[in-house]
Amino acid sequence: MAEDTPKGQGALLFKQKVEERLAGRVQVKIYPNASLFNDSDEMQALLDDKVQMLAPSLAKFSPYTPKLQVFDLPFLFDDEEAVSRFQKSPKGRQLLSAMVQQGITGLAYWQNGMKQLAATRALQQPSDAAGLSFRIQPSPVIESQFARLGAKAVGMPFADTPNALRAGTIQGTENTWSNIHSQSYVEQLPYITKTYHGSLNYMLVTNSRFWFSIPHETRTELESIIDEVTFEVNRAAEQQNQADRERLLAGGKAQLTNLDAATRDAWREAMRPVWQQFEEQIGKDVIGAAERAIRRNRCGFSRRSASPGGSRPGSAPACWPARATAA
Repeated sequence: MAEDTPKGQGALLFKQKVEERLAGRVQVKIYPNASLFNDSDEMQALLDDKVQMLAPSLAKFSPYTPKLQVFDLPFLFDDEEAVSRFQKSPKGRQLLSAMVQQGITGLAYWQNGMKQLAATRALQQPSDAAGLSFRIQPSPVIESQFARLGAKAVGMPFADTPNALRAGTIQGTENTWSNIHSQSYVEQLPYITKTYHGSLNYMLVTNSRFWFSIPHETRTELESIIDEVTFEVNRAAEQQNQADRERLLAGGKAQLTNLDAATRDAWREAMRPVWQQFEEQIGKDVIGAAERAIRRNRCGFSRRSASPGGSRPGSAPACWPARATAA
């Protein structure tokens, strides 16, 4: 992580607060920009207790639990508010412990924003993506997402994307406003579709054995610090995405495609088979909990929308269709 990102600033704030409140009991060392372990080695390093805390993107956890793939399901969540609501729900909190048996304990969700599609041509309808190659984070769900569009998914590290764009190996990507702006993707990918089709979030994780070896009083204080830092990270990420979206549009090179409600529904219907494909792996209970969070966001909270049961996972929830989401 770079130190000038919300995630990087969160790591620095965590270190500062620990030094202020747990001096002499806990020492924090930060290694930005993969300076200690690279992207492909960091999870094994965590399991080996060579590093004690990481904040990888949620897509990287699919080898350890399929449940977190709920965040990759395309067009499930309308916006970051719906994602946050689900993460704070009992089921969302439960997912932080989904990898304990593998030696990984989740501590918090750190948000980076909703994903948009950027490409070498305008993407108005789902069929417009056919034949293009998109850089993705390795994820079975995201691979299936682009297969449904007739496009090719190319898994590669984030740092390799600019060279792949210049070489023409890929003709598109999915990412947040902040990443599209900071990486200057608009130079090769001037067409941006405001899809809000997925959430690019991180999970702050720790080595379980290490975490539970910490004395209870100290661990409780660390949890309090993490809660405070998480609030600041998520607020900063939201502000940065809004600002970078405005910078992109003001730069004059980006050509923005907005989806009206009917067109967004067409994209969602094109992606619904992906939900059904992964329903058993992720769990009907997990997808159902996410859909209940979505209904609260679309329709406003009510006793009816909050009632257990609701619609079958993968079926259209009440108050369909969704409203077009404003940035």
